Amino acid sequence: QLQLVESGGGLVQPGGSLRLSCAASGNTLDYYAIAWFRRAPGKEREGVSCITSSGGSRNYVDSVKGRFTISRDNAKNTVYLQMNSLKPEDTAVYYCAADPRRRVPCSTWSLDYDYWGQGTQVTVSS
Repeated sequence: QLQLVESGGGLVQPGGSLRLSCAASGNTLDYYAIAWFRRAPGKEREGVSCITSSGGSRNYVDSVKGRFTISRDNAKNTVYLQMNSLKPEDTAVYYCAADPRRRVPCSTWSLDYDYWGQGTQVTVSS
C-alpha cells in the first residue's frame, strides 16, 4: 500500500519561497502520476499541479504558472513543489496524491487520485 507524507510547509512572507516534499513509502513512485492539491479555508479543494510518472509532462493551474515548479526524483521516491513569489492567496493546506493509471497528460481532478498524504500547512503572511 502506497503511503505519502508531505513536508516543507510553514509561515513565509509574501514574495518568499518554500519547497514542499512528498515522500512515498510502501511502493515505488515510478508507477504513479503525482499531483499537488490545496484547500484554503472556506474554499473547495483545488488541483495545483501534476506530473506524469516519467516526469515528461507537467500541468499547472493558471494562478501558479510561472511561480511554482513540480519535479520528481524517482530514485529518492519523492516529488517536490517549488513555490516562489508566494502570495497571501496561496495560503492553504497542501496535499500530494498519487494516480496509478499513468495518464498522459496528468490530471488535476481529485477523483483521479487514489492515494493521499495528510497535508502540510502553508501560510503566506507579513
